[in-house]
Amino acid sequence: MNFNSSVLRSDEKAVFELRSLYSSYGYSRYKMSKFEEYDLYVRNKEFLVSDRVITFTDTNGKLMALKPDVTLSIIRNSEDADGYVRKVYYDENVYRVSKGNDAFGEIMQTGLECIGDIDDYNIYEVLMLASESLKRISDEYVLDLSHMGVVEYVLDSMGVSSETREKLLLCVGEKNVHEIRSVCEKEAVSSAALEKLVTTYGNGERVCAVLRELIPECDHVASLEKMVSALEKNGYAGHVNVDFSVTGNVRYYNGFVFKGFVNGIASGVLSGGQYDKLMARMNRRSRAIGFAVYLDLLERFADNGDSYDVDTVILYDEGADLDALNGVIKMLTDSGRSVTAQRRLPEKLHYKQLLRLQERGVEILENNA
Repeated sequence: MNFNSSVLRSDEKAVFELRSLYSSYGYSRYKMSKFEEYDLYVRNKEFLVSDRVITFTDTNGKLMALKPDVTLSIIRNSEDADGYVRKVYYDENVYRVSKGNDAFGEIMQTGLECIGDIDDYNIYEVLMLASESLKRISDEYVLDLSHMGVVEYVLDSMGVSSETREKLLLCVGEKNVHEIRSVCEKEAVSSAALEKLVTTYGNGERVCAVLRELIPECDHVASLEKMVSALEKNGYAGHVNVDFSVTGNVRYYNGFVFKGFVNGIASGVLSGGQYDKLMARMNRRSRAIGFAVYLDLLERFADNGDSYDVDTVILYDEGADLDALNGVIKMLTDSGRSVTAQRRLPEKLHYKQLLRLQERGVEILENNA
């Protein structure tokens, strides 16, 4: 049986591509229930893309939620892995408010989690798979990479209160140099190092050279440099930037955090990081790193820019020869084209070619291919 992949939306095509990619690196598919107890999400709402959750009361009286996130469910239903790592991927529907939309929706999401005795190779593999995931979506992509250890090192050196620290971390995420300077002036501390960190962005080698001068005793700089170098050597040069405005909630994330972007979509389509702190909060000894691809953002995205509803429209009159009409349609569909037969041209239909069936054959009315 021939399968025409053109009938798939961009998000559906991405699922098949990414599922194949992750399984080729030994990640097994993780399948879960649509429901989880609500307390899982209310205790970790800052970890979620949106803290708005659809809830209902189960027949046993427990307050349940339609899952807005997959990572929390995987952690809750996993055990500590001592001496090895557990690698899983998922493609699941989650239920949350979409970015740029104030309504709940059922959203297809895919991603992976690596949990257990995480080492440098595991971190590299996840970063590489994040880069490759973006590449499978579009050739025009970038992975913005940060390290929470570097950001926290600079904040530690400033000796500010926890309240001021949170304000400054928010400013870092917004690249708000003016507000950083204002907060530091009120606290009578120098903002120079943090300003330098926020405004240093781009090529990993150049950024790490700046960091070695700025914070020479910070061990995390070497880790960052090592990962950027490995990615660049293995085919992702020019697509990886260091950007310390990529931050995560410090109660959950540590180490590497990252976001992925593709040309044509304003917001990030991929987000991930190391979340050892979240594991500890959920009483796990294991370390973890993973990412999610937000497939709802890809629904109207296509690399080739095509937005046709159908390849060919064929117009026919009432009483047209059924065999002749069927013969033309079969010839077109056998050649891989999508076809709709209509007696009148539908309004707002976007097509490549418009034909009319006549007694003497087929007349081409329009050809936009």
